[in-house]
Amino acid sequence: MTESKIIEKLPYAYPFLFVDGIIAVDENSISGHYTYVPELPFYQGHFKDGPITPGVILTETMAQIGLVCLGIYITNKESNNLSHQIAMTSNAIDFYKPVFPSEKVMVQSEKLYFRFNKLKCKVKMYNENSELVCRGTIAGMLKQ
Repeated sequence: MTESKIIEKLPYAYPFLFVDGIIAVDENSISGHYTYVPELPFYQGHFKDGPITPGVILTETMAQIGLVCLGIYITNKESNNLSHQIAMTSNAIDFYKPVFPSEKVMVQSEKLYFRFNKLKCKVKMYNENSELVCRGTIAGMLKQ
């Protein structure tokens, strides 16, 4: 499955799609990127005099790239292109640096396990200077 096909299968659209591209993917890991455009609606109210990307949006970006995209790749490889839904069930994220409008981030995810329709990953986000923005674990359930 190609990177563009994975993105096409995502159940999100603007302004809630936080995947611009996938750099690499295999059954154990994925990396991708996203740039937070200043026009995103949450910037209007999240610190009105100095917008910062909310932590929940950073977590969602990590989940979309590091869990959902990887889950789509794994399940399509294992089940011959059947359609699956993936929902985040838990996360534990530590934040280290802010992300501002117009910043590009890269997400790297490693599969910890995939069994009984549950995918759990160790996920990291870096800014354009290769500085660690946040990291943690994210898990989700897959439904056919």
